[in-house]
Amino acid sequence: MVENQASSCPKCGETELGIGKQNGYAAVVPVNKMSFGSDIEYLLCTNCGFIIESYVTKPDKFKGTIL
Repeated sequence: MVENQASSCPKCGETELGIGKQNGYAAVVPVNKMSFGSDIEYLLCTNCGFIIESYVTKPDKFKGTIL
């Protein structure tokens, strides 16, 4: 889950931020190993929709993938 480190939107200044998750088959997958990958979560502005930060929910799936 996204850890809310930002306190306001850098684009419009709104202080109410939300967390969203990409839906469907939109997952990030490791480049050099077999894995179903991980969902993506976003910290976003509830006023203008600006995506402030994005994270994969299962970062451990990407260990050992450094190019």
